[in-house]
Amino acid sequence: MLSVPIVHRRQVVYWRLLSAMFGYTEQATNFETMALEITREVGLPEYILDPRISIDTLLHHYPELETELNLEIPRDEPETATLRRGLIFSKLLLNAFGPNTQTNSCTVSQYAQWLKDVEHLERAMNCPRGSLRGNAPLPSTGTRQKSGAGGESVGSDGGNGAGMDIGSGFNIPLEEIQRAIKGLENDLIKRMALRELLQDNRLAAQLQPSMALVEQLLRDKANLSGNALKNAKRLIRQYVDELAEVLRLQVRQTPSGKINRSIPPKRVFRNLDLKRTIWKNLTNWNDEDKRLYVDRMYYKHTGRKRLPTRLIVVVDQSGSMVDAMVQCTILASIFAGLPDVDVHLLAFDTRVLDLTPWVSDPFEVLMRTQLGGGTHIQYALQQAAEKIQDPRRTAVVLITDFYEGGSNQELLDNIRTLKESKVHFIPVGSVNSSGYASVNDWFRTRLKDMGLPVLTGSPKKLIAELKKLIVA
Repeated sequence: MLSVPIVHRRQVVYWRLLSAMFGYTEQATNFETMALEITREVGLPEYILDPRISIDTLLHHYPELETELNLEIPRDEPETATLRRGLIFSKLLLNAFGPNTQTNSCTVSQYAQWLKDVEHLERAMNCPRGSLRGNAPLPSTGTRQKSGAGGESVGSDGGNGAGMDIGSGFNIPLEEIQRAIKGLENDLIKRMALRELLQDNRLAAQLQPSMALVEQLLRDKANLSGNALKNAKRLIRQYVDELAEVLRLQVRQTPSGKINRSIPPKRVFRNLDLKRTIWKNLTNWNDEDKRLYVDRMYYKHTGRKRLPTRLIVVVDQSGSMVDAMVQCTILASIFAGLPDVDVHLLAFDTRVLDLTPWVSDPFEVLMRTQLGGGTHIQYALQQAAEKIQDPRRTAVVLITDFYEGGSNQELLDNIRTLKESKVHFIPVGSVNSSGYASVNDWFRTRLKDMGLPVLTGSPKKLIAELKKLIVA
């Protein structure tokens, strides 16, 4: 290998990284053989190639490697140093993304090791602890020390666009690495024995609340008890509180319906239109005493059209709609806190659960739900219809993927009946941060033809629709 140019040997290191990352070491034995030769050439232990060995174990046997994990590029270093640094960085990436994370199930010890290995990757990239998992802000380009793994400096694209250059000009933005780490953690949690982990306060404290984690906890909450249940409730409440703050801000920032100009403005000081008042009275300016005499005051219209006073939220609690259920449960609690708005909350799968008594406490609502598999939308809408007193002053929000367990046509006819009764009917396919939704095309097409397009995507869309009807 000594006769092969260093740039080609460095490419071998990264091709071997890709093959090992996706579990193709047996099919790429040539890369394994050449990487082993390079490892011996630069004086690194063969453990550096084994993704199953944790970084802590590696450092326990070879503590002298700890200073090299920062991946900084010294001045005037020999070119062979890029090979050594490339192998070290490959080890960090393999432990964070490699075969250990791709098992069918994830044990608590595997998850604990993964957390520590990600911390080593964060230190190597000069990132604050927890930042790649979303627990702390990423460093900005200006504050982050530049380092690399392939002989080139770290590139950047402005703002938080700093990244790690792993050779040959291939730059990985920190945001991309963070997204990958967060997605991987969500996947590990889905495959992990949560009950065992939640019994350990130290490990449970390291969990970052996320939608994936909340979904798992809601599915398994009936099987939890003692310390595990206590930690599960803490994580769910933390996620609910954090999301509620975001949604409250969106509710405050969204315009609250159209100004109703048929109602005269209230003649109070806070409604005074000072600029218009001065402009309209300029003809009354007295040049002798330098005063403007006002004979008419102008006020701004602030009254907004108020339509419904009753909001009925009907949310699908089947397994495919967990994200929407969590988001809309929190939204219902926020709107329930508005004056003169009577909010009712129904959750359904094959049964209908009236959660109205707890609508102001989304955590309590979620703890009372039981995720199911079937979907009988018709039953839920029938129960919602019983709560309608004045159709013109009622909004019904139906959140589901519209895969009905009963008759599609019968459900569509009932929706048409609600619309014709002058109820403000809002069909919602999903409410989530990703914007992805799978909605029954049969219903999507026919509801659109009825003038009821199915909303999907960010909660902001639903908030905007609701605030057209309800005024805080």
